[in-house]
Amino acid sequence: MTKLEPGAISALRHAHAKQDEFIYILQGYPTLYTDAGPTSLSPGMCAGFKAGSGDAHRLVDETASDVVYLEIGDRTAGDQVVYPDDDLQAAFVDNIFRFAHKDGTPY
Repeated sequence: MTKLEPGAISALRHAHAKQDEFIYILQGYPTLYTDAGPTSLSPGMCAGFKAGSGDAHRLVDETASDVVYLEIGDRTAGDQVVYPDDDLQAAFVDNIFRFAHKDGTPY
């Protein structure tokens, strides 16, 4: 279960190569940003993000109230994560995420 306070974001917009993700909104009205643009969500709504689709996503609380949602995923071995809006990429190796610039230079 994750809580976003007003103005908070869930993460940088990202897409996983091997990890499926799923969210279910419990409270509040977040905006989901994907490659298709913004979508308003409300309690009872859900969204899934298929591994390997390349469709980057994040949630933003653009309201004056908290957002609470369930986030379901795992830490799939060998996962690669792309961040299309930022100079960042990640690889899940030996049970930890290793972060690097898009040119491969480690952080």
